[in-house]
Amino acid sequence: MATFTYTASFPATETTRPLTKIVQLGEGYEHRIQQGLERDPKSWSLTFANRDNTERDNIITFLEARKGTESFDWTPPRGSAGKYVCSEWRLAMDAASYTTITATFRQVFEP
Repeated sequence: MATFTYTASFPATETTRPLTKIVQLGEGYEHRIQQGLERDPKSWSLTFANRDNTERDNIITFLEARKGTESFDWTPPRGSAGKYVCSEWRLAMDAASYTTITATFRQVFEP
C-alpha cells in the first residue's frame, strides 16, 4: 500500500464525527446508539502551502493515481498512522512557480 509522506502546512483541522444511529421518538425524545466496529473516524482538512512545481506535481500525481477510491497510509499531525482516502483537492497558483494545495483526507477502515 502506498504511503503519503508529504508534510502539511499549519493549521491542519481535524474533524471527528462518531458513527451513531438516532431514532426520533415522540415529543422530542430520541434514542442514540453507536454503530459499527470503528466508531470514531477522523477527517483532516489539510493545506500544502507554497509548494514548488516539483513537490506540487508529486503530491497531485500521488492523489490522482488513487482516483479518490484507493486508500493510502498516512500519519496525521495528531495521532497514529492509519488508512485514508482523498476524494477532493484544490490547487491555487500563488505565483509563477509556487502552488497551494488544499485537500481533505478521510479515515477509512479496511483489512
